[in-house]
Amino acid sequence: MNPAVVKTISLVVLILLGYSLQSKIKGKDQKAGLKTVILSIALPATIFIALLKIEFSWEMAIVPLLALGFNLTMFWLAGKMHLVQPSIEAGSSRHRTMQMLIPSLAPGLSAFPFILEYFGEEPLAMAALADVGNKVFGLILLYLIAMRWYYSRHQMENQPVGAKVKGMLLSLVREPINMVLLVALSMLAFGFSFSSLPEFFQMSAQRLSLMMTPLVLLFIGISVRLDWSQARTIFSLLFLRSSIAFLISAVLLLLLPVQSLGMALLVVIFPQSACSFWPFAHMSAVGGMEEVSGRADKPTFDLDFAMNILACSLPFSTVLILGICTASDFFAAPTNLLAMVAVFGGLALIPTLLHIFRGKPEMVNQ
Repeated sequence: MNPAVVKTISLVVLILLGYSLQSKIKGKDQKAGLKTVILSIALPATIFIALLKIEFSWEMAIVPLLALGFNLTMFWLAGKMHLVQPSIEAGSSRHRTMQMLIPSLAPGLSAFPFILEYFGEEPLAMAALADVGNKVFGLILLYLIAMRWYYSRHQMENQPVGAKVKGMLLSLVREPINMVLLVALSMLAFGFSFSSLPEFFQMSAQRLSLMMTPLVLLFIGISVRLDWSQARTIFSLLFLRSSIAFLISAVLLLLLPVQSLGMALLVVIFPQSACSFWPFAHMSAVGGMEEVSGRADKPTFDLDFAMNILACSLPFSTVLILGICTASDFFAAPTNLLAMVAVFGGLALIPTLLHIFRGKPEMVNQ
C-alpha cells in the first residue's frame, strides 16, 4: 500500500478514536483542558524545535505579510458571498457572522500536525511564521471590526477602544506559541540553533513535541458536532471558501520561486485551515454587551450560526488537508489547483441552483 495512504489511515484512526470518546468527554472544561495542553505545551514545543532547525534569513518576514494579505483578501470576498448563497441576506446578522469567520484561519489545530507528519519541520516553521500574520488579523483587526459594527448597528458613538486594543496586543505577545516564536527568532538572529541548547532541554522539548499530532487528532474527533439543519448553507460556504483559497494558492505558486514539494504544499494547505475560534470570541463579547444593554433583540451577530460554522469547518478542513497530503504531487501543480477551483466552486453553487429551481429562497432578515 502507498506509504502516504497508510499514514493517512493511521491518522484517521486517531480521529475516529477521539470521536468514540465523545460520550466520555462531554464537559466544556474537559475539552478546554485538552485544547490548552495542545496550544500551550505540545504545539509550542514542536514549533520551537522546527524554528531552531532552519537557516534563518530576514527575507522570511514576507511570510506573515503574505498570510495577512490572504486574510484581508478573503475578508473582502466573504462580504460578497451572499451573492451566491440565497439563504444569507446582505447586512443580516448571519452575513456579518460569515464575514468574520470565513477569512479566519486556525492552522494550529487543523494544519500544523499534518504539515509536520507529511513534510517535516522546515515547512512547519514557515507555517508558524505565517500564523503570526494570521493572528494579527484574527486577534486585532477582527476585534476592531466587530466593535465598529456593534456601535454602528446600535447607533452609538464609537467609544474609545485603545485600552482594549492594548490588551489584545499584550495577549498576542503572551500567547505561548507567539512567545516561542519570539524566543526562537531571537536565538536564530544571534546565531544559536537547537543543538546549542543543553541536552536535557532538547530531550524534554522533543518529548513534548511527540504529543502534538495524537492530541490534536483526538481533539478533532472529540469536537465534531454537526447541526444538519444548517449544513447545506454552511458546507456551501466552506466549498466556496476552499475554491477561492485554491485559486489564491495557484496564483502564488505561479509567482513565487518555490523550491521544494513541502513548501509548495504549505502554500496550498495553510489557506485551507479551519475557521478560527477567535472571531467567535469577539462576537460572543459583542453579544454579551448587547444583553447587558438590552439590545439583544437586534443582535449584531448570529452566535448559533457561528458555532455551527466552526463545528463544520474543522472536520471539513481536516478531511481536505488529509486528501491534499495524500495526493501531494497532484496538488503541487497550479493547473490542477485551477481544476479544483472549478470543482469546489461548482459544489458551492449546488444549494443556490436548488433554491432557484424550487423558487424558495430562505432569507434571514436580521
